[in-house]
Amino acid sequence: MRKTWFITGTSSGFGRQLTEQLLARGDRVFATLRKPAALDDLKASYPEHLRTAVLDVTDAAAVRSVVGEAFTAMGRIDVVANNAAYGLFGAGEEVSDEQIRLQLDTNLLGSIQVIRAALPHLRAQGSGRILQVSSEGGQIAYPNFSLYHATKWGIEGYVESVAQEVAPFGIEFTIAEPGPAKTGFRTGLVRAEPMEVYAPTPAGDVRRAVTSGSFVLPGDPVKMARAMIESIERSPAPRRLVMGSSSFVAIRAALMRRLGELEAQEEVARSTDAD
Repeated sequence: MRKTWFITGTSSGFGRQLTEQLLARGDRVFATLRKPAALDDLKASYPEHLRTAVLDVTDAAAVRSVVGEAFTAMGRIDVVANNAAYGLFGAGEEVSDEQIRLQLDTNLLGSIQVIRAALPHLRAQGSGRILQVSSEGGQIAYPNFSLYHATKWGIEGYVESVAQEVAPFGIEFTIAEPGPAKTGFRTGLVRAEPMEVYAPTPAGDVRRAVTSGSFVLPGDPVKMARAMIESIERSPAPRRLVMGSSSFVAIRAALMRRLGELEAQEEVARSTDAD
């Protein structure tokens, strides 16, 4: 069954891949982006199935307006793919106040506002799926990406709560967690001014790996986008969708380590209950 999608951040990366694949299979897409010309080729090929709008997700009023426009124009939206985001590259001490604010405003608050804007419309139609594009970085963390991880761990916590709140209305969530892939993410990084003191630390190691190109990107963005689309057909919705073998290994190891740490604290945890 063909579906209608609302997708943010479609000029490149996973947003672009999702849009291309959905249009090719006959779905309808309302795509938002900051550079409207980036989808001109797809608009020419799929004039009846693709609509676009300029949107900066840091503008909450614009988010509400464009989401409302999309539901009105399309009649119904089956899937909201919340994808707009970028990476802030720098140790926690290196990034500037302005860089921190924009990272949070885009990745975390922007994603929250898209969800908040969509929920009344999804409730009114009695069903819908929200595909929140997060990252393996929503469950693990690399040095030199602390603020990026803060947004991804944050949006995953938000989704975990809201998913319980809106389940009675037939609204489901899936958190997509792709690992490193050749999506252009690296070229879109915003970089902090490096401090020499971090050069011999793990933050410096990651900085050199990314700068030199030796940071391995094993994921295939085409396959990952396909897996996201296929997840929409699964019922009930999978809460998380991990993509990439390296991500599976890293997330599993992190969860096992945290579980071991938790179990080692059982006696302390139980001893702190009120008498």
